[in-house]
Order: sequence, then C-alpha cells, then structure tokens
Amino acid sequence: MPTIRDITTALEDWAPPASKFDYDNVGLQIGRAERAVSKVLVALDLTPAVIDEAEEIGAELIVTHHPLFFRPQKRLVGDDHIGGMALRMAEQGIAYYTIHTNLDVAHGGVSFGLAEKLGLQDIRFLSPSMGKLVKLVVFVPESHAEPVRSAAANAGAGQIGDYSECSFQTKGIGRFRPGADADPHIGEAGGEIQSVEEARLEMEVMRWDLHRVLNSVRAVHPYEEVAYDVFPMENPASRIGSGAIGVLPSPVGLSSFLDTILDRLDAASLRYSGDPDQSIKTVAVCGGSGTSLFEEAMTQGANAFVTGDVTYHKFFEAMEAKGSHRMAIIDPGHYETEAHTEQQIVDYLSPRFNDVTVRRTTVRTSAMSTFARS
Repeated sequence: MPTIRDITTALEDWAPPASKFDYDNVGLQIGRAERAVSKVLVALDLTPAVIDEAEEIGAELIVTHHPLFFRPQKRLVGDDHIGGMALRMAEQGIAYYTIHTNLDVAHGGVSFGLAEKLGLQDIRFLSPSMGKLVKLVVFVPESHAEPVRSAAANAGAGQIGDYSECSFQTKGIGRFRPGADADPHIGEAGGEIQSVEEARLEMEVMRWDLHRVLNSVRAVHPYEEVAYDVFPMENPASRIGSGAIGVLPSPVGLSSFLDTILDRLDAASLRYSGDPDQSIKTVAVCGGSGTSLFEEAMTQGANAFVTGDVTYHKFFEAMEAKGSHRMAIIDPGHYETEAHTEQQIVDYLSPRFNDVTVRRTTVRTSAMSTFARS
C-alpha cells in the first residue's frame, strides 16, 4: 500500500513547498508520514463536517487547500475550533496535509484551473515569479558530460516551460595540480599539472532544487572535487507565477460573461464593476485573493479580471479619469474561485495511485452564504 509520504511527495512534485509564500504554512500538519493509506478525502477547507465525512468513508488522510494551522497555535484544546478539529483527527488516526500558496503559484495550479473552468484558451501565467532561478555551470571531462547532464536533468534541472532537459555545452581545457593528499581521477597525488579536455555544462535550476541537483551531479562526476559555478538569474520563471491570463474562443459581452461565470463557478451572485455592453476577449484570473495583480492585468490588455476578496475601493482602480472602465473587475467570491481546486487535486492523484481511492468532499466548506431578498 502507498504511504502518506508517497502521496505528499507526489503533490510536492507538482507544487514544491519551497515555492510557498513566506507567511504560509503547508505540508503534513498532523499524522505519521510512514502510515499506509487507502482512502484520501480532498476539500478546500477543513471543517467538522469534512472530518465527519472522512470518518464515514474510512479515509486515513485529508488534503485541503487552505491550512488549518495558519498562525502559531499556543494550545490544542477540545473547546477551540482549530484545536478541537486537530485533536479529533489525531484521536481518530486521520492525517492532515495542506497544499496552499505553493499550489497557487504552480503551473497548472489554482489559477490555471480557474481559467480552464471559465473556458479560456492559450493560458499562461499573468505574473511569472522573478528571482527563483539560478544558472548551474558544471565543468566535467567530455567523456562524462552525458552522465552528469542526465543526472542533473533527472533531479529537476533544465526545465524551461514545456521543455525538459534543456542544457548548453561548450568545450575547453581544464587544468589542475593534484595535492599530496588528493585522490585524482587523472594524474597522481602530488604530481604535475594536468590538462584535460572538459565540457562546460550549463542548466537552469529552481533555487529549491539546487541542493538535490548538486548531490546528483556529485554522485556521477568522476572528480573528487567537482568544479561548478552558481549564478543568480533575473529571468522570469516559466513554471512558477501568480494568476493566469488567456483568451475566450470569441468575444462576448460583459453581461453574457457574467452569466457564464455564475454558471461555471456555481455562484449564487457576484459583484462587479464595468460597462455591461463592453466586449470581453482577454481575461485575467486569480483564484482566491488577487487584487494585487490588477495593474499587471491591465498592462497585459485584459478586458476583465476575475478574482475574490475585492474590497470596495479596489473597484475604482480600473476606472479612467472620466469614469469609463479600462477593465471589468468581477468578484464571484473567494470560495467560488477556488472550489474547483478540490477536483484538480483528485484528478492529479487518482491516476498516480491506482490502489488509493481519492474522493472530493461533498461538503460546501465555505463559512459564507448568500442571502437575496425574494
């Protein structure tokens, strides 16, 4: 049987924990990683009703998007909302894992799922992350260049967009004199200067993968001391970013697009600003809270931005001096723009673990309800 660690490792291949926002708390929060698992329940939020459902189906693991322990807990007691749920899961032997902002910024993550839900095409990151990449340069004898390149690629180096194992290689002469205590691959300890035809191998690496890549390189490199350089890169990351932007198959009026949002997100209502007759073609989205991306969306020519948690004054930010709208702002709700994440996680895990039943919760986990006068 797969273990909880197997499940969480698969999720972290998709959304590395190191890519989370600094304030966030992700990963295994309750339970033993080595425990076998046969059933997993997936929910957007952890609620008592979700735990009820996990107990009913015999799930050993609950996976949620929003973390239970978002801030440091000073106590775990039964009469506290958070502490009570934590104690209950521990007592029932149910493990708990959360995949939050690391899934928000993952390629194919929350915002990509929202864009697909709304029928967008040609989807890409709205704001690719900066400062997340390094250039690894390794010097290796030409005879061992391919094993080193392959080891680095298998550890995660060389991922650029939809391309893998990307590298660049040039030839040169490496020189060194082995010390008296050295165990050289070429030459003798305490011997003469050696000249070797070497390859300079260059690959992009995500910062959090660097340690793993270097360990893999060292494992196959013939030299006792591996010569390498690490350079910071200012290039935008191709597989980490915030929000998403795409285009509709054909332009539609804003009123029609609002109807589509209500239908596809199963939303009871929404708030918006914009001209009901304006044409919508390019759409930016951000699951959950994405108001910090408004300016980027307008810069990239979005006709509409769909996200949650828009405050009153934020609706004014897309207006021209005379009151016309540069971009429609649409807020169907935080839960509504992220609820699809439950199915995304189910669809990701199910084909990877044939012996594990992965179920989406039947509970609407939002604490908010919509009331409209009849």
